[in-house]
Amino acid sequence: MVGLRGRARRIELDDIVRAGRDLGMARLSLNAVAAELGVSATALYRHVDGRWGLERVVGESLLADLELHTDPTHDLERHLLSFGLQIRDHVLAHPGLGTYMQTLFPRGDAGRRLMVRSVDDLLPFGYTPDVAVALASAVAGMSINYAVAEQAQRDRADGLDDQRRDVTDELGADAHLGEAHRDLPALEHTEYMKLILTASIRGLISVAPPGRPLDEVIADLAATGMGA
Repeated sequence: MVGLRGRARRIELDDIVRAGRDLGMARLSLNAVAAELGVSATALYRHVDGRWGLERVVGESLLADLELHTDPTHDLERHLLSFGLQIRDHVLAHPGLGTYMQTLFPRGDAGRRLMVRSVDDLLPFGYTPDVAVALASAVAGMSINYAVAEQAQRDRADGLDDQRRDVTDELGADAHLGEAHRDLPALEHTEYMKLILTASIRGLISVAPPGRPLDEVIADLAATGMGA
């Protein structure tokens, strides 16, 4: 956009981040941000390195808003569950952020700070930094994946309840699955996610308890996999 005196509008990196946050990660693109700011897409290249650079500055800005809260009364299992749920809630609050984190993490300062914090919080439980990284990454990865899947369902919410009822009716009438399916409890998505995440955390703690070296954890898992 050109001003009255023929000068192109000047923008700063903060303007790009603000516009990107307003759009959200799910709608983020160079053209969309440029339109929001009233400039050409090429004007953005003075501040960001294409699509990847745009994703990074906006994504890191959103990650910087995530402040992990820890409860000193929590045991290891409850701590990891709380950590995973906080990740999941933040991803759901910012559609598209989960895909950003799935693609490559950490990409910038905010992601690294989040990783450092998650590792530091596990050290008092008796973990070494390398095992803490592996454990925190596993829990965070599961939480992000669940959040992305839940967001996809929310995006297709129109008609989803009708489709779900149809599938449930078909399963109930199935000769092989009907009886088992009728005995399953009805759980909200959040409660189901908590159950699965808790079970996964217990499995992770059992194979990677505090004090066990990472190479032993990997060797144990590799041996189990080869014997499957």
